[in-house]
Amino acid sequence: MKTKILDLISADKQKEYIACKINNIIHPLNYECEITDKDKVELLDLTDTDAVKIYERSLRMMIAKVIYDINPKWRIKFSYSVSRTVYCQIFNKQNENVLVTSKFLHTVKEKLKELIDKDVPIIRESISVNELKNIFKKEGFDDKLELLKIKKDSTQHIYKIENYINYMFGYTVISTGYIKDYRLRVFSNGFVIQYPRAEEKGKIPEFEESPTYGKTLNENAIWGKQVGVDTLYKINRYIKTYGHCDFIGMCESHHNNMLAELGNMIKYADSDIRLICIAGPSSSGKTTFANRLRLELMSKGLNPIRVSIDDYYLPREQCPLDEDGKVDLETIEALDTKQFNKDILALIEGEKVALPIFDFKTKKHLKAAPIKLEKNQPIIIEGIHALNDKLTPSISRYQKFKIYIAPQAQINIDDHNPISLTDLRLLRRIVRDYRTRNATAEDTIRMWPSVRKGEFKWIYATQEGADFVFNSLLPYELNVMKKHAMPILNQVEETSDCYTTVRKLKKFLLLLEELEDKYIPNNSLMREFIGGSCFYDADC
Repeated sequence: MKTKILDLISADKQKEYIACKINNIIHPLNYECEITDKDKVELLDLTDTDAVKIYERSLRMMIAKVIYDINPKWRIKFSYSVSRTVYCQIFNKQNENVLVTSKFLHTVKEKLKELIDKDVPIIRESISVNELKNIFKKEGFDDKLELLKIKKDSTQHIYKIENYINYMFGYTVISTGYIKDYRLRVFSNGFVIQYPRAEEKGKIPEFEESPTYGKTLNENAIWGKQVGVDTLYKINRYIKTYGHCDFIGMCESHHNNMLAELGNMIKYADSDIRLICIAGPSSSGKTTFANRLRLELMSKGLNPIRVSIDDYYLPREQCPLDEDGKVDLETIEALDTKQFNKDILALIEGEKVALPIFDFKTKKHLKAAPIKLEKNQPIIIEGIHALNDKLTPSISRYQKFKIYIAPQAQINIDDHNPISLTDLRLLRRIVRDYRTRNATAEDTIRMWPSVRKGEFKWIYATQEGADFVFNSLLPYELNVMKKHAMPILNQVEETSDCYTTVRKLKKFLLLLEELEDKYIPNNSLMREFIGGSCFYDADC
């Protein structure tokens, strides 16, 4: 006999949960199935990452409906933004930005609260692609129409709230009453949406404007729109129009331009830059970037050296333990910061220094031949703590140049469905770990929460102090990742605890034209992940 999952939850507890997971596959709470003793059923609340994604997607859908009710001729666009928020912009029929005022946002808040209080069902329906095309034409969803040309299925799922219909890239909650906690605030020309986060145990983090990081996001959004690569269908169209080689070359040129700009900033800085610090979250391309920056500075008459922070790890028995009682190699206390400062300061002051080399096999330190820096030799360091002033308290701030690197994707599946920056980095990591460590997709996905935990603790808090934010995104990379990632993801069985993540990644990769990677230069940041890099691979 079939059972509705919602009926298994007491009435007073139902809205504490967002979705369920049955045998590692996510379903909405109104899902009906036969449940046996062998089935594993999990109820997901806002401490679960997948539940948060459903909650945030539902909130987008509801806000889109509210703005549609205010003016059905307006077009809206969502994108991920600063301080773990979603940014919403509104455009009129002439595609001009509609300035959001506090008064207008108050109206949005009131109508959204009304919708939540009414607890309106969010209905999921399967309709034919032809029906969906007619809906998209009527509503002016040109971006969604283009994506339908790629989809192979004869039917698609849509979501309805009263008279409003939309396509959302994944499940929503089953009714509007499940959305309880959110904040809306005027930001730039639009407004940002704050929502609960799993890493905050279901609470909304405090908003931080992050002007340096926000400026980079805005610049990337403008550039993507100018060259026509801000949505998946535009990327596909660009490849078909200009070819693989031109698309890759255009994206690589953008990286080259940013490197040249950065090199000039360092060379012509008002202060005497002696230490260049590079940090960013996992799979941002820090190592390739550091190598390319070194070459860029060499072309400008500087001759930087690289010093590895990893060579300053304390012996394992001196490292602190994490909350699980394991050696915590991510904390700054696992590094000999005293010796690091002593060596870096001595180098800057012109002394000869024999830098340590940490042998990760023997877990012991060796000594390298002593080196002495010339005046035109800044030091480059990169790593999780590179921007943390606790690592280099002895070095004056005016002698440091801090660089934060991460892929700042402002690419959407369509106007209402932005692509997660975290998913993009996860794909990079899956492909690289499979190639270099023989790790399965499941290995990488299972350790990803721990990686993310370290990022929130040690990296994001220091990003706003950077002098330069380097956007390591290459808009062609998802098309390349399709070729490299899909065979790895296809190895994961539906019964795996990682299948939900794998299914999500495969779903949007299938929307992309596959790109030939032979045109990617051997010094490209992309080569750090797919192989063939002149900085790493012996065969290159």
